[in-house]
Amino acid sequence: MIGPRSRQLYEQARRVIPAGVNSPVRAFGSVGDTGPFFVERAEGAYLFDADGNSYLDYVCSWGPLLFGHNPPGLAAVLNRAVGRGTSYGAATGLEVELAEKIALMVPSIQMVRLVNSGTEATMSAVRLARGFTARKLVVKCEGCYHGHGDAFLVKAGSGGATFGVPDSAGVPAEQSTLTVNVPYNDLAAMEAVFAASGKEIAAVILEPVAGNMGVVPPARGYLEGVRRVTEKNGALLIFDEVISGFRAGSGGVQGLFGITPDLTCLGKIIGGGLPMGAFGGRRDVMEMISPLGPVYQAGTLAGNPLAVSAGLYMLRRIESEPPYEKLEQLGARLEQGIRANIESLGLKLTLNRAGSVLTLFFNPGPVNDFTDSKKSDTAAFGRYFHAMLEQGIFVAPSQYEAMFISAAHTEQEIDRTVEANRNALAKATS
Repeated sequence: MIGPRSRQLYEQARRVIPAGVNSPVRAFGSVGDTGPFFVERAEGAYLFDADGNSYLDYVCSWGPLLFGHNPPGLAAVLNRAVGRGTSYGAATGLEVELAEKIALMVPSIQMVRLVNSGTEATMSAVRLARGFTARKLVVKCEGCYHGHGDAFLVKAGSGGATFGVPDSAGVPAEQSTLTVNVPYNDLAAMEAVFAASGKEIAAVILEPVAGNMGVVPPARGYLEGVRRVTEKNGALLIFDEVISGFRAGSGGVQGLFGITPDLTCLGKIIGGGLPMGAFGGRRDVMEMISPLGPVYQAGTLAGNPLAVSAGLYMLRRIESEPPYEKLEQLGARLEQGIRANIESLGLKLTLNRAGSVLTLFFNPGPVNDFTDSKKSDTAAFGRYFHAMLEQGIFVAPSQYEAMFISAAHTEQEIDRTVEANRNALAKATS
């Protein structure tokens, strides 16, 4: 399915860009050595590549495109913004409006600082937590990805909870020892870490619905338990809602579960497809940020007027035409169809879904944490990925990522995907 023009572009790219891509998963390396297709344009639920092929898209730029590609009115908003200038390095009223809207929609956020990416948001939130608590240690869950900051690129060792070791060259071992890993969904392991080191822990950071080990919803009572143990020990709770913020609901996962974290990290949807992130939370914590307080954080392009304009478009549209009922219906329809295929083919696979995001694990399951997720047959997933692509369906080129449904998808396209899924499963597992 990878056409000659895409292959040519890939060869050109490899000469000037490491591996030919600007983010590793785009290389399709975990699903074979074919190289990627190169996109020329996108509209609604579809991508169109350099060879004229179209793909029904379930990557949706890894989550931001809640209303699909190039939704009506967004281009006009951006054109007006471009006409006023692309960057000022100075404050704008648009930033104030976006900050007010975020604070109104996300229950825990009293103050917010705009940044340029989800990674920048999580890095800044952790620095702020350390500055506020005057503590060093940060607890994260194995398999939860919080961007490529040094503090997050660590693996859990053996046992219920261990200090991390570097998961990337260039991360000093000394840095990784300040991050403690526990299994996701294991409240006992979290409690054990706090029993041992509670007075040294600045914060727990986690995805309230895990999305980077594949989709793994929280076990009943897990998030509530983490909130209790952090409060008891004077540590901050940071929810990384870069994926789930405004996708799980207008108030994120925290709004659905009624849990109030101390800090929240946002990204993806709040930029409307343009680069943007944000972190926000309790007023007393946020007032520790410079220039009010001693925790330094800055960004030359933070609050970029183009990204802010796109973000305002997205949040206004969420308010005026909430997509969540439709997204849930489409997600349930796709889940039911895939489950029926698995059963009719006699396969032992696992499907996890949280609203409009889902992952099909080539693994008998259940999948409740990263250890479970890693039992998946990645070679079979690679065959499945290419079998779907051959039918014009683009799913994430990694077993450990999610499918994203947008409001631009239709029931007919979901049904087409279910049929393609059945064919691909039969081919991948034969």
